[in-house]
Amino acid sequence: MKYKLKLKEYNNLFNLMYKPLCLFSNKYIQNLAVSKDIVQDVFIKIWEDKIEFNNENVIKSYLYISVKNKSLDYLKSKLYKSTDFLSTKNIENIETHVFFLREVVITETSFIMKNAINTLPNKCAKIIKMSLKGLTNSEIANELELSINTIKTQKKIAYNRLRPLLKKFFIFIAFVFSGY
Repeated sequence: MKYKLKLKEYNNLFNLMYKPLCLFSNKYIQNLAVSKDIVQDVFIKIWEDKIEFNNENVIKSYLYISVKNKSLDYLKSKLYKSTDFLSTKNIENIETHVFFLREVVITETSFIMKNAINTLPNKCAKIIKMSLKGLTNSEIANELELSINTIKTQKKIAYNRLRPLLKKFFIFIAFVFSGY
């Protein structure tokens, strides 16, 4: 049975996947404006061609693969080659399946973590975001004008709330932070 997106589902999919796909494309081409155009082109093609999918799970795969292919096509285009230089070796490296899988996992993991952090109370979320940027407890305390003990307590609260939310994604997160 084929699955076709209705307008509301299409809009929800676009709102959910647009930013992660732009960041994913940008890993290939290093130009966010062009990445946005590529992602928009993929979504337009789905809508205009009324592309049908075998099931809902296939849609994300289709999106990532389409964005990857369009990004690589852009890198190989005459326009890109006339304005930028990317060696054949570099293009071969980013065309690999390993690069593709790593970038999909990183993009999806970042998206999962961002959503989980956004469920935290504002103070906890802010402290965790600062911590993820590499700031120490002392630096966070100084910037937010809080005590180090408050920072430690807020981080503990955040970890206790994030642990159950991120438990099922542990393998993804471990993969990303292990440097693959």
